[in-house]
Amino acid sequence: MTPNELPIHHGFNFRDLGGYPTKAGQTVASNRLIRSGRLNELSTRDQAFLADYGLKVDVDFRSPEERADSPDRLPAGVDYQFTPVFPTDETKVTKSQEEKHTELAQDPLAGFRSMVKTYAAIVQLPSAKKAYRQFFDLLLGMPADGALLFHCSAGKDRTGMGAVYLLTALGVDPVTIRQDYLASNLFLVGESQRLVNEIKAQGGSPALQASYRSLGGVANEYLDSALFTINREYGSLNDYLTNELLLTNSQRQDLRALYLK
Repeated sequence: MTPNELPIHHGFNFRDLGGYPTKAGQTVASNRLIRSGRLNELSTRDQAFLADYGLKVDVDFRSPEERADSPDRLPAGVDYQFTPVFPTDETKVTKSQEEKHTELAQDPLAGFRSMVKTYAAIVQLPSAKKAYRQFFDLLLGMPADGALLFHCSAGKDRTGMGAVYLLTALGVDPVTIRQDYLASNLFLVGESQRLVNEIKAQGGSPALQASYRSLGGVANEYLDSALFTINREYGSLNDYLTNELLLTNSQRQDLRALYLK
């Protein structure tokens, strides 16, 4: 099924998860669950759209540094919840990571390998488990109407894994979940190319440009790294939800009552 992109003009990768079918024959409800990239550039018109759309809760998976640098712009009355997956931003290169930057400039596959490593970490770090458990608590605490939005910087990695966990708990089949995950590439083409063009304009090597292409998108191998680590360390994705994120069968039923139709 085609992802439902929202008409946000000063942001990217804004999508309503409504419409995805479950294995039991139900459908994820619309106007309830939104995944997105950063919200710091939202215009007044964008904020008005989200208010009219019914946005009630904003879940921010970014690091404290990212939040400080680019705070969310939100309609009045939206409940902002900060649940950092990483204590620092592991999904991009920052100025303080000079050593890593040098590696990326010398090896065109360094960015790809970095992302594979990041996805293995995202399922094991205590900070990530805590953040995603808080995410489920917020989902379970939502009223029967209105929307919850969850996001990181590009809306692809930390947000992508949040969507994997949520859609799995709702009973969506793995093929659809993977398609939703990979769909970020459709909505990040412009942003990814902008970053590569910046690197090129600054005299960045072809290897550095290739690494930034890897950092700027998603890939089957990234998700597979997370799922392989889950299967190796925790048994299965359902076991992970139960034993690591402490999501009970009763809570899964509550989620389905809230977000399926």
